[in-house]
Amino acid sequence: MSPRSALLALLGVVVSAPQMLPHHDGGPPEMPAHEWRLIDGRHWQIVSDAPVEDAAVTDAAEGTRGRCTEGMVEVQGEMLHQGSGDFDVVEALQKNTCVKWVNRTFPERCASFDEERWKVLSARFPRQPMHFCIDRFEYPNRRRAYPWIMVDWNEARGICAREKKRLCSEAEWTFACEGNDALPYPYGYRRDATACVIDQPWRHYEAEALFPPGTDKARVELDHLWQGEASGARPRCRSPFGVYDMTGNVDEWTTSIVPGERPSILKGGYWGPVRTRCRPSTRAHGENFMFYQQGLRCCADMPAAAAAEGSRPR
Repeated sequence: MSPRSALLALLGVVVSAPQMLPHHDGGPPEMPAHEWRLIDGRHWQIVSDAPVEDAAVTDAAEGTRGRCTEGMVEVQGEMLHQGSGDFDVVEALQKNTCVKWVNRTFPERCASFDEERWKVLSARFPRQPMHFCIDRFEYPNRRRAYPWIMVDWNEARGICAREKKRLCSEAEWTFACEGNDALPYPYGYRRDATACVIDQPWRHYEAEALFPPGTDKARVELDHLWQGEASGARPRCRSPFGVYDMTGNVDEWTTSIVPGERPSILKGGYWGPVRTRCRPSTRAHGENFMFYQQGLRCCADMPAAAAAEGSRPR
């Protein structure tokens, strides 16, 4: 057992022992690419090789905490109007400004958007003020930590509640990603696989191997499928507000703003060849759905004193 594994064992964290992995193509087995730990008997996380950065250190370096609690980013501005039925309308108009497609069929990846045309179109939309706090990174919200995966919506909501936070609404998540200019990507108008962890090749998965999720068989399958990175590994994968890894890496649970709809909405896409833009939402999965590329990040209301101060005329 490595010194890091021994320390985690003393802390009560279950760390899976490395075992030979069978090749999906039937070839000879190989050693796992990553060291994994099992959390709460269901969720998985890669053990970081590099020291995980303390949130206070990150806050000081980033300068985006504002009046939020440690490790969070203060988001304030005006979002393109996000009423209960506006998601599809705004996204459809934005797609119409795509000038170069990777593929137009599902999942419709756009290589480049017409910036000037989008600015003209988006100027016609009403806007609504937004002011809230959001985790800087995917949970557990630390630079150089790997995100938790195999988490369903109910579990994600409970994890945020333990932190005295909540799941972001899909509107909050979208605004934190796109900023006041409603950018298609958190870094701009052109798709860039070097900026964020996106467009990795699709890998065949064995769904039955992932369940029950806490087994060594599941760990083996996750090691085969994983193509993500540690939080903050790519400095350019940063939104206008300073929130990292919002597109790509892992899908993130949010809460629907559409009345009467199931609450469980995924945002951001994952490392694979999917949309991975700020606006699109995946609305197909129920609250108990979990999969190998799903994680979360949390939001919170502005502290009362800070919110009151922000509402005063200046």
